Amino acid sequence: MLGVTVARSHPSSDDPFRLRDFLARATALASDHAVASVLVGFAAAEGDRLFPDLVSFVESELRVEDAVFRLTRDRALLFLADVAPERARSVVERLVQGFQREFPATGTGQVQIRYFEVSPGTVELSVKQVLPDLFAAAPSSED
Repeated sequence: MLGVTVARSHPSSDDPFRLRDFLARATALASDHAVASVLVGFAAAEGDRLFPDLVSFVESELRVEDAVFRLTRDRALLFLADVAPERARSVVERLVQGFQREFPATGTGQVQIRYFEVSPGTVELSVKQVLPDLFAAAPSSED
C-alpha cells in the first residue's frame, strides 16, 4: 500500500491542500513502483449545469485505485493508476459516452479533456507543472 489516500465524494470541490497528496500518489506509483499513470483534466465553461453530474458519474464508475479531485465546480482531475495514455483515452471516452447514454440532454456544453502522463521513474510532480498543462486553454463562458 502506498500510504497516501485520496478522499472521495466531496459535494463541490476538494480541499486545495489535499491536491499535493493527490499528486503524491501518482508520483509514488511512478517512482517507487515504476507504474505509469495518467492525470486527466476535465474543464467546462463556467456555469455548465451538467458538468458536476458528469464528474459524479465518472467518479462512480472508477476502479478502487483511481480517484477524482474536484478543483472547482467547473474543473476536475481524474487520476487513472497503472494505465498508458492510449488506454486512459479509451477509458475516458467510454465514461463520457456512458454519461451521455445515461443523461441525454440537448444543448450540452463542451467539456475540454486533456491528459498528463506520469511516466515510470517520475520522482517529482508539482501543481505548477500539472495544472497549467491540463487547464491552460480551458473554455470560458464567452466561448
